[in-house]
Amino acid sequence: MNAPAELAVIKQHLIDPEICIRCNTCEAICPVQAITHDNVNYVVDASKCNLCMDCISPCPTGSIDNWRTMPRLRAYTPEEQLTWDELPAELPAEELEGLAEAGGDVAVALAPAATPAVVKDPSGAEVFNSSTFGSTLPPWSAAHVYTNLYGPKAAQKTITATVVGNVRVTEVGKTAGSDYDTHHIVLDFGAMPFPVLEGQSIGVVPPGVDDIGRTHHARQYSIASPRNGERPGYNNLSLTIKRVLQDHDGEPVRGVASNFMCDLQVGDKVEVIGPFGTSFLMPNHPKSNIVMICTGTGSAPMRAMTEWRRRLRASGKFEGGKLMLFFGARSQEELPYFGPLQNLPKDFIDTNFAFSRTPGAPKRYVQDAMRERAADLALLLQDPNTYFYVCGLKSMEEGVVLALRDVAQGAGLNWDSIGPALKREGRLHLETY
Repeated sequence: MNAPAELAVIKQHLIDPEICIRCNTCEAICPVQAITHDNVNYVVDASKCNLCMDCISPCPTGSIDNWRTMPRLRAYTPEEQLTWDELPAELPAEELEGLAEAGGDVAVALAPAATPAVVKDPSGAEVFNSSTFGSTLPPWSAAHVYTNLYGPKAAQKTITATVVGNVRVTEVGKTAGSDYDTHHIVLDFGAMPFPVLEGQSIGVVPPGVDDIGRTHHARQYSIASPRNGERPGYNNLSLTIKRVLQDHDGEPVRGVASNFMCDLQVGDKVEVIGPFGTSFLMPNHPKSNIVMICTGTGSAPMRAMTEWRRRLRASGKFEGGKLMLFFGARSQEELPYFGPLQNLPKDFIDTNFAFSRTPGAPKRYVQDAMRERAADLALLLQDPNTYFYVCGLKSMEEGVVLALRDVAQGAGLNWDSIGPALKREGRLHLETY
């Protein structure tokens, strides 16, 4: 009957502010809303964290996997953590010893609790928990991946890349008075090692300091080119970057990194960290199918996967496998790569567009397009060689997973079996922000 004493000391979950690239993955996936942030740091509330570990694997940098043994009553508060530039050291053993001698065993991370598919939000209403079905495991046939070759705690902090291309890839922004555009930017690493795979991301470190005198944090961008380079055989990669001119509430704000990148000229230099990402990787075995669901710049990893498959097919080195794309935007003019997508052979990729702000037309989202293709998706859901990838705004995630569930149930399939299998087998990947 020593339960109260067992709670005297805890393993407190903390995020390393030196490594964190503020990508919001941890906060988005946390099932108990224990992770929050301000404009400086991401932090974990010890009073809410249930040690379920759901946030550990999706973190692209490993900054989420930090722990400190702490007396529960002295656990670092979120307010303290928001002021940190680096993690505090462990408390001295003698400081914890007194509590242990008083009967308090150190309560190390407990067994992870199963995350329910339906959870209650702060108002008490039940909501579908789409992140439950997102896998943190790569496909079994994914290629070996390298991560964190450059970063705050790597032997070399950053790598310098040279801009070798920067073009607009949306019709928006080409008209006078509008710069709400999206750019395709190519970075070259010269002779320096920077191996990447489709689905990985990098961090760009904008020059200068913020309004409180700190150097800017790195901004994460998905890689839009295949593993052998934007230009085959060259040590370069591409990014798809949209200018940030509004915050999530629609208030005017000028994104530091996105505007810095969109304004770069050929020949300019950029400091980069990474690469990041170990699970949002494409399958490599013959006849594996890929279903890609994205909005806006979420198209970047989809472009990379599509281009790698296109190059394999052109070389005669791939034995097939379906590519199916559901691509959403507010309008055709805001859709990156719209023109090039139209030129891909229909027997190579099955492309489905959804526009939500076309004048005179009803709003249509990617989940609507998915339901229209329910018969095809139901077959793919039953094929263990099919992998699903979702990338774009967080607001799309729930609708997409619900659409998959509806497709399965409409075909008489058991979602309670299929949903967990997609996660367990590394076949459903959610990268939303």
